[in-house]
Amino acid sequence: MKKKCQITGMVLLCLAVLAGCSQKPDKESAAKTSPKTVSLTVWGSQEDEELVTQILDGFEKNYQGQAEFRITFAEQGESQCKDALLADLENGADVFTFADDQLNALAAAGALEPVETGEELKKEHLPAAVEAASVGNTLYAYPLTADNGYFLYYNKRYLTNEDVHTLDGILEAASESGRQFVMDWSSAWYVYAFFGGAGLDVGLNPDGITNFCAWNQAEGDIRGVDVAQAMLDIAESPAFSDRDDAGFLEGVRDGSVIAGVSGVWNAVALEEIWGEDFGAAKLPTYTCAGKQVQMASFSGCKLIGVNAYSEHYEWAEKLAQWMTSESSQKLRFEMRGQGPSNQKAAESEEVQQSLAIAALLDQSEFSKVQRVGGKFWDPVMVFAENMAAGNPSGADLQEQLDEMVEGVTAR
Repeated sequence: MKKKCQITGMVLLCLAVLAGCSQKPDKESAAKTSPKTVSLTVWGSQEDEELVTQILDGFEKNYQGQAEFRITFAEQGESQCKDALLADLENGADVFTFADDQLNALAAAGALEPVETGEELKKEHLPAAVEAASVGNTLYAYPLTADNGYFLYYNKRYLTNEDVHTLDGILEAASESGRQFVMDWSSAWYVYAFFGGAGLDVGLNPDGITNFCAWNQAEGDIRGVDVAQAMLDIAESPAFSDRDDAGFLEGVRDGSVIAGVSGVWNAVALEEIWGEDFGAAKLPTYTCAGKQVQMASFSGCKLIGVNAYSEHYEWAEKLAQWMTSESSQKLRFEMRGQGPSNQKAAESEEVQQSLAIAALLDQSEFSKVQRVGGKFWDPVMVFAENMAAGNPSGADLQEQLDEMVEGVTAR
């Protein structure tokens, strides 16, 4: 009787194990039994379409015969990726490009799972990029670039190396030539350059949601009103133009713009237009409270995420790894001028000789990793756009700064 009970128990145990295996196959088994048709949607910026299409073609050729691929590229701005994805997570893109400041929210919402090959990838990518792609010590996304910052582009035909050291020098030279310097004050990302450079900080509180902000500081060597007045003085110059990236490039093409603040994503286009006159440097100093203050910058990385709800998760992982591989990042640099996060790609001779990457590295001494909550952007845009317009209402600067900070730090 006892022996029969033992045999019965063993049979039940085996059945339970078999049942468990049939209900939830492991990822390795699933990968070996690839579906006949694999449909994936990839989100990326409009400017990346040609590049990503080329990368996708290479992926399909590499895995030819293992599945029938139907991979679709769809335009989606990287800065709005989080909001678009979380609006309909289960029907969102399988693989998507996004800015690293969205990582925590995507991971907290369950849109991202820890990267299975995380420890291997940490060895392949630059430390700063690994940090940007991690929550704690866990990698949640695939590092794509290590160059999401900004610096100065300029036309050497009109501006000397001495001119570009100061914003005063740039504006003076631009004014004399009847041309303009461009910076986008509708974006709080760029506006940080003035306040951060003056030592007035902003950042994320320990709760990971709300912000602290000292931009309305009323005491010290440089106060918030000093920065605001400096911005008004800059805006008063006929050589200053408040334009976004598209407006910057448009001005460069028609010859009206000879300098501007932007990032490596515009390097290829600008070098094609300016040719031998193409120049790049760290951001200049600007006059504030009677001093020359070095302009600061936000820095960050672009990442590739894999939707945790993807129907073909294993293939989406393979694609993300392919898109961020050494060869794909070298191609990205060749076609888009974007700095690789992959260490071997970053050490290549071509990357090391890039004027834009060199300028970014020079600016890195004055940069800070962007970590701000969602309430940061709109109040700063409203304030800065009013400065760009010359403060037409004549409203008190301190009151405007207080209102802006109240919005930035709101709970």
